[in-house]
Amino acid sequence: MITLNAIESFTLIVGLLTLTPGLDTALILRTAALGHRRRAWGVVLGIQSGTLVWGTLASLGVTALLTASHLAYNTVRWGGAAYLVWMGGGLLWATWRRSANDSRQTAGAGDATGTRTAAETEAGGAAGDTLLGGWRQGAMTNLLNPKMGAFYVAVLPQFIPTGASHVPLGVLLAGVHILLAVVWSCALIAFAHMLRDRLQRPSARRYLDRITGTVIAAFGIRLALGQ
Repeated sequence: MITLNAIESFTLIVGLLTLTPGLDTALILRTAALGHRRRAWGVVLGIQSGTLVWGTLASLGVTALLTASHLAYNTVRWGGAAYLVWMGGGLLWATWRRSANDSRQTAGAGDATGTRTAAETEAGGAAGDTLLGGWRQGAMTNLLNPKMGAFYVAVLPQFIPTGASHVPLGVLLAGVHILLAVVWSCALIAFAHMLRDRLQRPSARRYLDRITGTVIAAFGIRLALGQ
């Protein structure tokens, strides 16, 4: 049976991982700051669905095949990198396009926002405030990151006693990770909600999207170049 000390040690590790600013933080803050609370919670649920899948697969030993197979790992890695660069690049392109439209027009704001790239919609624009859309985005972002699988392969077995049933204990530990992440997400969404009025101004929206797009694209490039 897993010990209380093991759970506490695992909680400390995943707690530090959760608090470290990264892609998940950027996605949740940006989505919630624009007032898209349903989509923001969809992103949270999608990310944590991915975490549960990785934890379950690691408990079954499936993710060990991912880290052992160079082809499988690179396939997931390149897929995730392409998705992140596409989504981040779409946000950046949309902000530059809106800036160009604003400089040419003093009226007719519908032309500035009437056309939207697929990547901008995927990142959560005004027309994309849906729970399902956010869930899909969060789940894809998490599941296309092979480093999550590598993390669970490296860490999870250390906290499961020899001879114990791996799947129930692995899911239990993944549940601890999910619980901490949801609590942290609540704090992030509450913080973003406080700044919502300021960040919904057109100029602030552009800066927010540029920062978020840069962060997302940079993570994609880092994932593509990583070992």
